[in-house]
Amino acid sequence: MKIKNPLRQVGIFFGETVSELKKASWPNQKEMRHYVGIVLVGMAILGVYVAIVDFALLHVVELCSDWVRGSLGQ
Repeated sequence: MKIKNPLRQVGIFFGETVSELKKASWPNQKEMRHYVGIVLVGMAILGVYVAIVDFALLHVVELCSDWVRGSLGQ
């Protein structure tokens, strides 16, 4: 049984990775700015959504807590 050199396997992996990355098509500067804009707008929309849901859930929990405290105090 022959033992494989793990460093050789890592070298082969990185060599194949570089080879595949050279085959990929990369966006130009104009396309990249467009994509970055889309990502930033999407993140802003998601941030507003999360903030609204967080605010709503906070008030729902506070309302339920006040309701439970009120019913236990009587």
